[in-house]
Amino acid sequence: MSTTTSNPANPLVKRPSTLRAASLPRWSPAAVALGSAAVAVGIGAGAGLDSRVQWGLIAALLFIVGSYVLAVTVEGVRQAKDRLATSLVWVMFLLAVVPLASLIYETVQRGAKVFDVYFLTHSMGVIADDETGGGIYHALIGSLEQVLLASLIAVPIGLLTAVYLVEYGRGKLSKVVTFFVDVMTGIPSIVAGLFVLSFWILILGFDFSGWAGAMALAILMMPVVVRSTEEMLKLVPNELREASLALGVPKWRTILKVVLPTAIGGITTGVMLSVARIAGETAPVLLLVWVTPLINTNPFDGAQGSLPLYIYQQYAAGTDASYDRAWAAALALIAFIMILNLAARGVARWKAPKTGR
Repeated sequence: MSTTTSNPANPLVKRPSTLRAASLPRWSPAAVALGSAAVAVGIGAGAGLDSRVQWGLIAALLFIVGSYVLAVTVEGVRQAKDRLATSLVWVMFLLAVVPLASLIYETVQRGAKVFDVYFLTHSMGVIADDETGGGIYHALIGSLEQVLLASLIAVPIGLLTAVYLVEYGRGKLSKVVTFFVDVMTGIPSIVAGLFVLSFWILILGFDFSGWAGAMALAILMMPVVVRSTEEMLKLVPNELREASLALGVPKWRTILKVVLPTAIGGITTGVMLSVARIAGETAPVLLLVWVTPLINTNPFDGAQGSLPLYIYQQYAAGTDASYDRAWAAALALIAFIMILNLAARGVARWKAPKTGR
């Protein structure tokens, strides 16, 4: 950044200063990254390291060290610390993204072999696990119904619980509810399945069904809905509540017309996170829904299929055909969660309060 200094011969005349702090060009991080990658490849090849993961870790370490040393040399220690923090953020970001991208790529590549309309519209009713053909229609129907039933149970209860904790809870009861919500957040899925198994099936004598599995999934879903909704409601400014109450609007109507619409985007995201939490659960389904290769559209009567359990069964079969079906079912499960998230974002954008000048 240039400054101006006065001319000693004529104080009224200003001349530009040539003083400027040294700084690295904008392309320097990219150059350091490319150089680190090249050096890491050379080190990995020379040391006989076969794993590309090891090469990537070496490159990340060289990038962090190289960026810091170069910044210290050119810009000074203070700016070098800033570049060091930036480099660490980028490396941690890549360490989180690369496994996710690799998983998605592998799933799409291997699942696309048999992922077609036939696979989505046929079941395994007359096909053995070691034979070619078959599909996930029975498992897809079962998962959709079980997740829908669990959502119908957990979302209203979780939403109302969060509203109570934020808007009304001030005494010992709210502390007790908060404590049990925290405890339920860490409950393993197998424990929820065993609870429903012992109470619903062993004590009350009901049969295995999709409804039994949905109750266990709802137990796992509720604390996530409560926690996410509670945090979103806390972010709503108190000024909005006070303005509504000052106009004589009852508190329940303020919550319904002001607070919830303001936080609807975050609430919807939290619900989708809870759906993603239960969509891949296998233990409660195995204990309560049981296993069937047949199509059962009634979740209240008899065993049902489920996508997570279908993936486990096909992978355990150990044949090429079953492996292909397992990867295709995993691709369908990922697509199911992605569609739900996109739908949730659309609903949140549609229902969000309109702002203007």
